[in-house]
Amino acid sequence: MARRRKGLPVHGWLIFDKPQGMTSTQAVARVKRLYEAAKAGHAGTLDPLATGVLPIALGEATKTVPFVVEGSKEYRFTVRLGTETDTDDAMGKVVATSDRRPTRAEIEAKLPDFTGEIDQVPPRYSALKVDGARAYDLAREEEEFELAPRRVSIAKLDLVDHPDTDHCVLEARCGKGTYVRALARDLGRALGSFGHVEALRRTRVGAFGEERAVALATLLSLAESGGHDALVGALEPIETALRDIPVLTLSGPDADRLKRGQPVLLRGRDAPIIEGTVYATARGTLVAVGEVSQGELKPRRIFNLPRRSAER
Repeated sequence: MARRRKGLPVHGWLIFDKPQGMTSTQAVARVKRLYEAAKAGHAGTLDPLATGVLPIALGEATKTVPFVVEGSKEYRFTVRLGTETDTDDAMGKVVATSDRRPTRAEIEAKLPDFTGEIDQVPPRYSALKVDGARAYDLAREEEEFELAPRRVSIAKLDLVDHPDTDHCVLEARCGKGTYVRALARDLGRALGSFGHVEALRRTRVGAFGEERAVALATLLSLAESGGHDALVGALEPIETALRDIPVLTLSGPDADRLKRGQPVLLRGRDAPIIEGTVYATARGTLVAVGEVSQGELKPRRIFNLPRRSAER
């Protein structure tokens, strides 16, 4: 019996420009098939309604997903005023309406209330679990349940356009766990007019911005014109996900020790004075992510990469 093919050893990050109507899971599956990759995952779910930056990790890059998930995210979104829906976006059914429409000045005056550390109740249609069941499943079955408020961080919330009395366009930079749909809902309530997200685009996740995002049509064109090599050329290095932590350059023998799971002593006159999380390279190739304490580097994630394959 022939052995099942496991996929190609493709390593790196794709900044995928997710189209509307596609789930994050579907996006990962499509990209994985295009690259014939052995392993793939994403950093930060996007709703089907949303478009924009969905970082997809291939191969050994999947080991750096937690560093991207913890990073800040930026969004540009349109709030439809006057109507609240059960999903807090345009996909749901209307549950409340108002004839009141706030002015631009009134909207801007409310935005400071939604910046900084705030408590936010997640949307009922979310993947959070309630007694072991997904909230969106309970919501679809019209079950009664409550979601507890969660502390979230919103570093920036700006009104960038007010094209008419029914719409306002905002940009937000926020931390892990923030729901833009809930933000639109709560802002609408605070303005006395209700509201929901009509359009949503994620413009940045950590180090990955929309200026380098690649659309599905572009990937298909690359695959047709240049094949696998052209697709690999669209990837970002694994280290891009680690830009916010220090890097250590190791000798060959120390790198070998680290790859065996053994700690490395940072000795000598030129040894760095550093504590905490770092990533280590040797001969231009990513070796490991680890923790430095009292002059000793202990590996936490070890990367199995051929020499220089982590470089563009």
